[in-house]
Amino acid sequence: MAHQFFFNPFILDNLPAPSVGFDVVQDISEPRLRMYVTSRGVKTFFVRRRVHGRDRRIIIGNYPDVDIETARGAVADVLAAAMEKPHVHRKKITLKKFLDIYLEKRVRRNSVSRDKLERAIARHLVPLMDKNITDITSDDITNTISQINGPAIAGRMQEFLQSVFKYAVDTGYAKINPGVGLPKIQQNRRIRPLNKSGFHRLVHAIENVADTNLRAAFLMLIYGFASKSQVFSMQWRDLDFNHYTWRDMPLSDMAVVLLQDLPQDGRWVFPGRGRGHLTDPRIAWQRVARAAGIPNLTMDDVNKFIMRQLTWASDKEDFRTNMNNLLSEIMA
Repeated sequence: MAHQFFFNPFILDNLPAPSVGFDVVQDISEPRLRMYVTSRGVKTFFVRRRVHGRDRRIIIGNYPDVDIETARGAVADVLAAAMEKPHVHRKKITLKKFLDIYLEKRVRRNSVSRDKLERAIARHLVPLMDKNITDITSDDITNTISQINGPAIAGRMQEFLQSVFKYAVDTGYAKINPGVGLPKIQQNRRIRPLNKSGFHRLVHAIENVADTNLRAAFLMLIYGFASKSQVFSMQWRDLDFNHYTWRDMPLSDMAVVLLQDLPQDGRWVFPGRGRGHLTDPRIAWQRVARAAGIPNLTMDDVNKFIMRQLTWASDKEDFRTNMNNLLSEIMA
């Protein structure tokens, strides 16, 4: 059951984020109004309604972009709109054109993640792109997915198509969802091998790397709280040491000390060969991982290990404090 209280800015601004997953809270003034609070501190207004025999959660918007009174006022209209039957579009539309609509209306990702999704679509869904969505069958989806190498990617693309066709049904572009009922693709989930003991060995192995540029880049995978692609493509112009920020993100104290000791004589913080930045030093990383006694450790494992333990905060200073506290704890 959702925790109930009277929504007001002071309480919502100071709601603690759960360590994992999400919490749900409910407004006493408008009991139909609820809010998700994710482990990253994102707060989203929503309502629940049984629509055409199915339980639906309808998103109103993120707080504080949508204020409390606006969210309360939108409840009745959102629920009424949910009960309306979708307008049936008589004109046929190809999957390619419908995906443009879907990506614009439904996908909320940063530019890097969105580009990755669009590349996956262009690579894996070619056999379906020029077909009308009303003509695509379950067999068509099964055949397309079966041509994808790797169960992890195949599973994600199947779930993506199910979501796309659900939206097509909801908006009246299709009558049925051909992705419903397809057998779930079995995936052998990779177990990430890093723990606190291994983390200490990893830091020691990184500190023994002879190349100054690589050593600093690998340490920033820990101190920077960012993915390897973001860390390796850092530019000096994006860093503000007066406010301890990188773009709009706060920097930990350890990251600031590390970066200030590096020579600022080019565009890239971690230069690679030629004029570009460091890209994927996997051979050097494999040597580090073997030295730490974790030969199957990837750079992404480090980021996941750090981010799972980080407590999100909407205030930058609070978030920076959480970064520093976490590093102090796991480095001890």
